[in-house]
Amino acid sequence: MDKLKQIESFVAVAVKGSLTAAALAEGVAPAIIGRRLDALEGRLGVKLLLRTTRRISLTHEGSAFLEDCQRLLADFSNAEASVSAGGVKASGHLRITAPAGFGRRHVAPLVARFRQQHIDVTISLNLSDRVVDLAGEGFDCAVRVGDLPDSSLVSVRLADNRRLCVATPAYLQRRGVPAAPADLVRHDCLVLSSDASQTRGWAFSVQGEVQHVRLNGPLDCSDGQVLHDWCLAGYGIAWRSTWEVEAQIATGALVEVLHDFAAPPNGIYAVFPQRKHLPLRLRLWIDFLKHHYAQPDFWRARSAGGS
Repeated sequence: MDKLKQIESFVAVAVKGSLTAAALAEGVAPAIIGRRLDALEGRLGVKLLLRTTRRISLTHEGSAFLEDCQRLLADFSNAEASVSAGGVKASGHLRITAPAGFGRRHVAPLVARFRQQHIDVTISLNLSDRVVDLAGEGFDCAVRVGDLPDSSLVSVRLADNRRLCVATPAYLQRRGVPAAPADLVRHDCLVLSSDASQTRGWAFSVQGEVQHVRLNGPLDCSDGQVLHDWCLAGYGIAWRSTWEVEAQIATGALVEVLHDFAAPPNGIYAVFPQRKHLPLRLRLWIDFLKHHYAQPDFWRARSAGGS
């Protein structure tokens, strides 16, 4: 417990900027806080704080140690809360990242709702189509769509994700309906530009094997939402996820083609760095996602632009 007190005092001084302020918050004499800091630095064999009569600043080692200590104290608080009489109560900060299009539609609304249920948790949401280095950039969790590369990260499958070829009825009436993937070379295919992901092309199941077809078209873009909009405007055939087009298929605004050649579904995952003990706030967030993503009505409402 002496070690924990030393860490608590170090964090308090670093955050508040003075021994006096930290001592006042705890209701002890500044000399006690000073002795704890001396004992902590002596035990670690490193200087954490530069103290003068006028100001206190963190050393390089102190800055790195502060981040770990804040996380440790938050996890300790969560552990106590999870077994207390008051029930489960998460706290601390959660940093989440997700792909831009999927994140806007299917992660951001849930972040706000999760925060309403756990008011002591603060959340930062990063939306980016690049593959974020979770550990290197300090993220707790990523929501990722599609096949995952082998890595040291831990993944939890949240839902299935299928990719479909879709077009408007007007386009198909004008250009005809492709009967096989090979027919797509005679169509206006709306494809992701070469600097985007999906470089292997569109995936189809042909005689029980997954084959990738590389396609070119009169229009390409690095943004999937733009391809979706072009498709809805009747400019061609797009290969999109069910989470984007399910509602438009249900209303008849888009028609699925090449259904018999659809590749097996890949997944939607929560991905996080390997840890011995997950913070309570992260465990609750993953469970929250799994609960909502398991409901078919959630996908229909969100792909229609609802809440």
